[in-house]
Amino acid sequence: MKKQLLFFLATILSFNCYSQISFEKGYYIGDDNQKIDCLIKNIDWKNNPTEFEYKLSGNSESKKVTIKSIKEFGVDNSSKYVRSTVNIDRSSESVNNLSDDKNPIFQEEEVFLKVLVDGKATLYEYVDGNLKRYFYIKENSNVEQLIYKKYRTPENYIGENNKFRQQLWIDLNCPNFKMSKIENVEYTRNDLVRFFIEYSECHNDEIINFQLQQKRDLFNMTIRPRINSSSLTIQSSTSDSRDTDFGNKVGVGFGLEAEFVLPFNKNKWAIAIEPTYQSFKSEKRSNVNNVSGGVLIANVDYSSIEFPVGLRHYLFLSNNSKVFINASYIFDLSSKSSIEFTRNDGSNLDSIEIETRSNLAIGIGYKQNDRYSLEVRYQTNREILRNYLFWNSEYKTLSIVFGYSLF
Repeated sequence: MKKQLLFFLATILSFNCYSQISFEKGYYIGDDNQKIDCLIKNIDWKNNPTEFEYKLSGNSESKKVTIKSIKEFGVDNSSKYVRSTVNIDRSSESVNNLSDDKNPIFQEEEVFLKVLVDGKATLYEYVDGNLKRYFYIKENSNVEQLIYKKYRTPENYIGENNKFRQQLWIDLNCPNFKMSKIENVEYTRNDLVRFFIEYSECHNDEIINFQLQQKRDLFNMTIRPRINSSSLTIQSSTSDSRDTDFGNKVGVGFGLEAEFVLPFNKNKWAIAIEPTYQSFKSEKRSNVNNVSGGVLIANVDYSSIEFPVGLRHYLFLSNNSKVFINASYIFDLSSKSSIEFTRNDGSNLDSIEIETRSNLAIGIGYKQNDRYSLEVRYQTNREILRNYLFWNSEYKTLSIVFGYSLF
């Protein structure tokens, strides 16, 4: 079963090449200043791109162009990028690699800047991995970086160069703004977007807020009842008579999932946390010569709260339907669970307390209208007798998980 699921995952991922990313209405402006309407392959770039693919029509072949020949491009109601030669500071903000110099170390580069707010002044964003820089331009001036830099002080503390606040106060002032307002602005997308909008509003200027156009539902809460098919075997290295196969049992479980959709790459990636109740009960009788009555009875009563923490990848089939795959690491908290060995007359022979280890799970599912979902999930072996040196166990579960998103 595990090999079959892995094969299916590989097949689904290969389908990913053409099912997820669509060509959407947009435009580009070349070095000749002509605006060409086209269809752009919108991959919802996490990092600012240096190239993109486009089609002149739905049936034409796709072409790839680079920053060297394109001055500007955009996807309707989604994003806009402009080419600019800027001085950019790429100083690391990693604590182990902080510079001793508080001043930015600029280098000239040609980049595509993402437009966040277009108004009396324009706010741009540049992202490259962990590097995030903001730029601005105000009426017929040059594009400048808003300066913010962490550095190491002579006393070996972390200092901050917040010159961007001075830039805002001098270049983007308004009679209604007070210094306290500027001092409360942080070097974050949301704070800067808010400030640039208020600046344009103060001067009664028209605003295009691309941040608002890209607003998405990035959090989902889903109830997830399920049918579990679980099996358990235990082995003792000191007594073969205690080796027990409890067989396969069908039971029910219930989970509540919090899904955090990552805000890039067309909402294709998400992190999911899903506290889930599950249980397994079984009885096994076996004939044993050295037990009174000749019958050994083994009873398992195992219940727990699982905490899967997983990475999810969506493959969009249409606007209303999508396939998803999961990979999860499961923390398990068992509660008053044990395996009991008794004689036929009811007297107790042995009691083993269940203490579990974490395990992994993979799943494949389908979601409709961002509301209803169905998933098949396989869990790898979970050791449930971790505190016992002479015992081994195999606990495996295959689940059919139903989902209904509350919001």
